[in-house]
Amino acid sequence: MTRKRILVVGPGELGADDHKTWREIRAGSGAPANPFMDPAFTAAVGLVRPQARVAVLREDGFPVGYFPHERGLAGRGRAIGLGVSDSQGAVLAGGIRVDARVLLRACGLASWEFDNLEAGQDLFLPHAAEEPGSPVVDLGAGFEQYVEGLRVRSPSFVKQTLAKERRLARQVGEVRFVYDVPDPGALRMLVRWKSAQYRRTGRRDRFAQDWIARLVESLARSEDPECRGVLSVLYAGDRPVAAHFGLRSPTVLSWWFPAYDRAYGKYSPGLLLLLRMLEAAAADGIETVDLGSGPARYKESFKTRDLRVYEGAVVGPGPGGALYRLGREPVRAARRFVRHRPGLARTASRTLEGLGRLRDR
Repeated sequence: MTRKRILVVGPGELGADDHKTWREIRAGSGAPANPFMDPAFTAAVGLVRPQARVAVLREDGFPVGYFPHERGLAGRGRAIGLGVSDSQGAVLAGGIRVDARVLLRACGLASWEFDNLEAGQDLFLPHAAEEPGSPVVDLGAGFEQYVEGLRVRSPSFVKQTLAKERRLARQVGEVRFVYDVPDPGALRMLVRWKSAQYRRTGRRDRFAQDWIARLVESLARSEDPECRGVLSVLYAGDRPVAAHFGLRSPTVLSWWFPAYDRAYGKYSPGLLLLLRMLEAAAADGIETVDLGSGPARYKESFKTRDLRVYEGAVVGPGPGGALYRLGREPVRAARRFVRHRPGLARTASRTLEGLGRLRDR
């Protein structure tokens, strides 16, 4: 008779053997090697989020699955790194079946919230409420073939973007792109730009949250080839005009924190940076660039397809589940209402930007 057990531990309690097994199970699933689903990302979150946990599923003493999560007050659970994680779920060996609510009870959770559940997560898919989609760029056939396809889909977009690059070179200085910049000063510059963008557009400044700032700094120092940060910078002359900090595995790069110097906004430096980053990433073995869920016109221009991702929550019975529904469901319903009404969404965005400008005065 197979003996099954679920043990809940802190990410720091997982050893090298667990990381190896986690990655082997992940590779065997056939899912894209998204760095947010790597044990190194969970370990990094564990250093800055004391409530981070991992449920280790064992059969006859051997690990057959890992479920990273965070546990809050009253058993309120959330995906590991929720708010900055672009891929979420459990890592389970083939043939492993477990009920989502049974797993939650073993973790001491009354609910578990996700907003970027990757496709194929059969354990949690029945609890998804939305399917926002996540645009990606496929680079497996090489950058040149990608650009040829981009020219066919959006000929004017490519032409205008390259024209802006030439104009930037003429008017400011030679355009130079560096794919992987190991410079803490450049990272601090990017964080300043991004924080200003959040405030200007009325969004919550993620870098005002200490744990996010420390998580990014930690991943920027990582040398783990399975999950490490990549800081890319676009220069005009000697001046940095745009930058991006992303997370990569050997084959997947997640577009995470892009920003630019507004003084050069007329040249669309963010678009120039993304185009050059795609070229460098393809040369570095990246097959997929995940642009992340969330609407943006430039993503529609660059993407080759959409990944299915999901948001929702597993909610158990009892007072803890009831508290979650009271606190979260009205917010989720309001977001769904706005999301499916583009005109209202644009109005809301303009309102947020107006509030941001007032706040910065």
